[in-house]
Formats: sequence, structure tokens, C-alpha cells
Amino acid sequence: MARVLLLHSMYGLRPAVHQAADRFRAAGHEVHVPDLYDGRVVDTPEEGTAIKEEIGRDELLKRAVTAAAPWSADGLVYAGFSLGAAIAQNLAVGDERSRGLLLMHGTSDMADDVSAEDLPVQLHVADPDTYEPADWLNAWYIRMRRARAEVEVFRYPGVGHLFTDPDLPDYNAQAAERAWAIALDFVADL
Repeated sequence: MARVLLLHSMYGLRPAVHQAADRFRAAGHEVHVPDLYDGRVVDTPEEGTAIKEEIGRDELLKRAVTAAAPWSADGLVYAGFSLGAAIAQNLAVGDERSRGLLLMHGTSDMADDVSAEDLPVQLHVADPDTYEPADWLNAWYIRMRRARAEVEVFRYPGVGHLFTDPDLPDYNAQAAERAWAIALDFVADL
């Protein structure tokens, strides 16, 4: 059993995030799903960007750290969707007790001197993805490997950015089920 901190995308804490948490719970994991947007949920990327910018990157990270604090001493698996994945990555590489990092649809920049030695990392991303272009992903992969993380990348051709969210136009049922099967195995092995 793993303890998972699951962070939402820039759309807010949507039903798809709760459905993902239920998948983990059904597999026997403990899941915590903080609301970094204080109850606000949006329907468009533009609205999500506006809230993200209003709150600010530092405040979002602070809220996520606060949400993780009660459980991080025992080792968390950090997971997230898009914006939430970027925040999860920052938390995981900064937490020496992190058990793993599951990135759904997103990554974050990372300083060259960061160590993520032996951190299991799994990324699921559309191919191509307008939010995660190929050159960015290649550079991200190189930085993660230099940081000594154990990285797996799964690319899904022909799907939209948030292809696991059934309430968004990007949804692709076949790709979503494949991603969830792989992701659940990854977390089970941690």
C-alpha cells in the first residue's frame, strides 16, 4: 500500500481527479486530494491560467507543501495532472523520503544541481502535446536522468493534453485505460 498525494490540473479539483483517487483507493492505496484552488473549478484553459496566475506559483507550491506535510514523514508518492504534475515533481525532488513520482500530462523545470537519486518517476504524456513539446520533454528527461532519477516515459500518439479526463474534449478512453493500467502497476510496485 502506498500513500499518494494527488494534485489537480489548472482546471481545479474536477470529478476526474476524484475518479483517479478512487482508482488508487480501489487498488488499496491511501490517497489525499488537496484543493489548491479553494473550491474553484473552471471549464477552459484560459480560466485555469487566470486562477493559476492570480494565486501565483509560490503560493500554489506552499499550499501543496502544507497539504503534504501531515503524511510526508512516512514517504509519499507524489502524483498530479498537468499543473498538478509540475507541482508534484517539485515536491518529490525536494523530499528525500519520497517513494515515487507519477506525472500525468505534465512536468516541471528543474535546476541542474538537484538530486533525485533512485527516485522512481513515471510520465504519461500526449504525443505531440502543445503544453509539453518534444524538445522540452527531451531536455526534461536528460535533466531527470542527470539527477539520477529512474525515469519511464509513456507517450500516447494522437491524443489531447488531458486525455485521461472524461469531461474534457481531450479525453481518449483507450489511451486513458492504458495509462491507468500502467500507472496503477507503477504505484503498486512502490
